[in-house]
Amino acid sequence: MAPPFLKTREEYQKLVDSVDTFLLDCDGVIYHGPKVVPGVKIVLDMFREQGKKIIFVTNNGTKSRRKLKETFDKLGLGATIEECFGSAYASAVYLAEVLNFPKDKQVYVVGEEGLEEELDSFGIKHCGGSDPEDREFKPPIVWEDFKPDDSVGAVLCAFDSWINYKKMAKAMTYLRNNPECVLIQTNTDPTFPTHGSLYPGSGSLSIGIVNASKRTPLVIGKPNKHMMDAILAHHKFDPARALMVGDNLLTDIEFGLNSDIRTLLVMGGVTPNDQIYGDNPSKTVPTFVMESFGDLAVLAEEK
Repeated sequence: MAPPFLKTREEYQKLVDSVDTFLLDCDGVIYHGPKVVPGVKIVLDMFREQGKKIIFVTNNGTKSRRKLKETFDKLGLGATIEECFGSAYASAVYLAEVLNFPKDKQVYVVGEEGLEEELDSFGIKHCGGSDPEDREFKPPIVWEDFKPDDSVGAVLCAFDSWINYKKMAKAMTYLRNNPECVLIQTNTDPTFPTHGSLYPGSGSLSIGIVNASKRTPLVIGKPNKHMMDAILAHHKFDPARALMVGDNLLTDIEFGLNSDIRTLLVMGGVTPNDQIYGDNPSKTVPTFVMESFGDLAVLAEEK
């Protein structure tokens, strides 16, 4: 059965009245690349004035919460650190508080500075990542560089625009030679939307490490419930009074469904209309659909 498409002020108000906590995807819901979705700032300000909790939930593994806040500040959206929850932070939380990652071990990072910053905030030692020796690799290959390192207790993969053969080979070496070394992915997104198009995402960049190591990774980000477990541990809200808002069926909407939280799909992102209302719709069905999250701004207007 197709989900209801919300269009009227009355439908918007009924939905908003039923929600205390809004879990919001970012790119595709709040902004498209460098542009804020029309009406969104009004909506966020209205919700804050009403005392509703806002949590920006993104699979972006390159940005720390501090950097996510800077992004929102530059867009004039005024987010707080507490409102920001990315897969980089969630991965650090999981390592520190769920896996109790040993103090004498380090994480080999296939990722960027934002991920390293979050590991630092929990006192987790790490290598790889932005290290010039790995980042600036150029052939020929020095095979002696790929030696086992017993101090590496986890390989953590995120989006890494500096991905190269050396990083992949090192990661595989640590995983192959130490059965207790854990393989973690911040997310498995095959693509990500930006500047009006789609580009290779974290999952596409790290698939070579997954395939070569023959390991089943622990995936933290959406749609996996690990992300929601971390959010709930930090924010303590009632899931029955929460709503996950996103533009992607396979990440945002399945994330809500996997966490037993209602979902709102907004159009204009990565999900075409026929996947919801076509002749052969997706098996992933959101609770509600609307054109744009910014359309809720009508509720801030006087009747």
